[in-house]
Amino acid sequence: MKHYQAAIIGFGKAGKTLAAALGRAGWRVALIEQSSAMYGGTCINVGCIPTKTLVHEAQTASDFAAAMQRKSEVVSFLREKNYLNLAHLEQVDIIDGRAEFADAHTLNIVSDQGAQAIYADKIFINSGAEAIFPSISGLQPGPRIVDSSGILNLTALPKRLGILGGGYIGIEFAAMFASFGSEVTLFDSAPQFLPREDADISAAVQTILQDQGIRMALHTTVNAVSSSSDSVTLHTAQGDRQVDVLLVATGRRPAARQLKPENAGVMLDARGAVSVDRQLKTSVDHIWAMGDVTGGPQFTYISLDDYRIVYDQLLGKGTRSTDDRANIPWSVFMTPTLSRIGLTEAQAREQGRDIQVVSLPVAAIPRARVVNDTRGVLKAWWTGRISRLSAWHCWRWIHMK
Repeated sequence: MKHYQAAIIGFGKAGKTLAAALGRAGWRVALIEQSSAMYGGTCINVGCIPTKTLVHEAQTASDFAAAMQRKSEVVSFLREKNYLNLAHLEQVDIIDGRAEFADAHTLNIVSDQGAQAIYADKIFINSGAEAIFPSISGLQPGPRIVDSSGILNLTALPKRLGILGGGYIGIEFAAMFASFGSEVTLFDSAPQFLPREDADISAAVQTILQDQGIRMALHTTVNAVSSSSDSVTLHTAQGDRQVDVLLVATGRRPAARQLKPENAGVMLDARGAVSVDRQLKTSVDHIWAMGDVTGGPQFTYISLDDYRIVYDQLLGKGTRSTDDRANIPWSVFMTPTLSRIGLTEAQAREQGRDIQVVSLPVAAIPRARVVNDTRGVLKAWWTGRISRLSAWHCWRWIHMK
């Protein structure tokens, strides 16, 4: 059995960055990845990079087949680059296979080439997240029922695309495929569209999507799904709806249970995420978890900051923690982009904050006229303690943006 100072499960942002840093520091490191198609992690292979490449191609009126080819080229290039960045390090072993805990220090790794076991002084879980398929009769992955990873491998543009789930992932793919020319319908059972956003922002997003031709089947419960060789039928209380391809975009959950963490004494929370403290240490003193598997915000820059927190404990001052993260920015790459940082107005008021709110239609901004896209709204709030001069600067900042 090989002995490593560190074993890292998953080739994601936190895992690969930590492997490189520890390897350069002289540690003997094993980086375990169950699929060679995932070298580099979710962002490189099935997340940020391929989707943003397709968003760009859709906005430039690219042919769908050509866009998918370019996406594949970009992903392949970055995947190989990520692999070579670690493969060239003498202290780092990249091991292909599915890892499971045998005990708190031992990992069993199973692959097409057989099985092996390794021993590690310290173990780092970076196994990411997986798509959720709701318990709906007939809703099973297949050629015409896909998740956010499967839709990136379509070989032909669906004339009719159904999207189950009106959240951020669903919105991004709806806008993208509508730009390519698909007839897109969003199905969502929630009574309110984008409930995490302020009502005025949700309404603005809905208007933009509908103006793009996207149909919104809101407050619609899908009771069952049936599929044939050429279509998918959604059976709802409002009647049957037929599409060529159905994207299931109902969220992602931490991919932790398949690691058999109970064999190591690693605790999971009620959602199946690895339970960690403010410095990302699990219930076992020498095991940490980083990235989406912890159940936190699923962003690659959060995963990178997780690496910084863990590395600081191993080879730094040990002062960094998740408490250092305050307002986290994020974007949904529809067109125009939906972005936010910090609390919404509703959340601020629920906390009892004394706030002032500024809202400005994008049409009032000269740059919007220059680029010929005046859709949307800009909004900011601040506490009531802000000075008149600072308030003026806030308004001026919004206006300039």
